[in-house]
This record gives sequence, C-alpha cells and structure tokens, in this order.
Amino acid sequence: MRISTKGRYGLRAMMDLAAYSNGGHVSLSSIAKRQMISTNYLEQVFSVLRNAGLVKSIKGAQGGYVLAKKPSEIRIGTILRVLEGDLSVVDYKDPENKNAIGICVKEMVWDKMDKCLNELVDSITLADLADDCRKMNGTEYIMYYI
Repeated sequence: MRISTKGRYGLRAMMDLAAYSNGGHVSLSSIAKRQMISTNYLEQVFSVLRNAGLVKSIKGAQGGYVLAKKPSEIRIGTILRVLEGDLSVVDYKDPENKNAIGICVKEMVWDKMDKCLNELVDSITLADLADDCRKMNGTEYIMYYI
C-alpha cells in the first residue's frame, strides 16, 4: 500500500493548519505557500476534509479554514481514511484468498499488517505529531520573556 499525494499533502496541510491557526482561521494560499502545494489541489483536498467534518470553512475575502475539533481529538488514521479510503495493504477481493493457502496468508500476514497499520495511525493525533515536530526542531522548551 502506498499513501497517495492526496493523503500526504492532506496530512501536511492539516498539520500546518494546526500549527498556524492559533485559534483563528488560515487561508489555503498561506498553507499552499508554506507547504509548496498547489492552491487548486489543496482546494480539492480541503473540500473532502470539510465534507468529513474535520475542518470548517470561513467565507469571505479574509476567509480560510479552522480545525473542526481540537488537534488532540483528530487522529492521523481518520485523516488518512477520509483522503485515502480503506488502509488495507491488500485488496481482499483478490481470487487468491479463496483457497486454503490464500486464506492462511490473508489471516497470518495481511490481516496482521492491516491491524498494526491501523493501530499505529489511530494512536497518533495531530497534537502528538505537532509535539514530536517541535521536539525534532528543538523548539519544545524554548521560552521567550519580554
């Protein structure tokens, strides 16, 4: 299984939105610029995310998007499933699953891989990812006093 451009860009855009919203809305053009993604492509991605209830749009010249929930309530698995569909490593409609060996391989390999993958993406929230990114960039404990 490969995550498509839609899934990869959508996850990056959601992270950007979480990082730059600060309680307000963020324009798609600013996300597109920071993430080096086409604004037109992001419009398509955010349409799907909005229909799934993950983001809310604000109309008007100063409009943009906000997360529909707190970053700690949005799981990476939810975002990827909305944009990618089922996160299975193998298409189970495959005729090879009809015989004993195919069934055994499905249950002992593909089902276990699916379970691990889904548990992993469902265990990470946008907040977790943002925290890890701050740690990687060395900004976790930086405090500025005026």
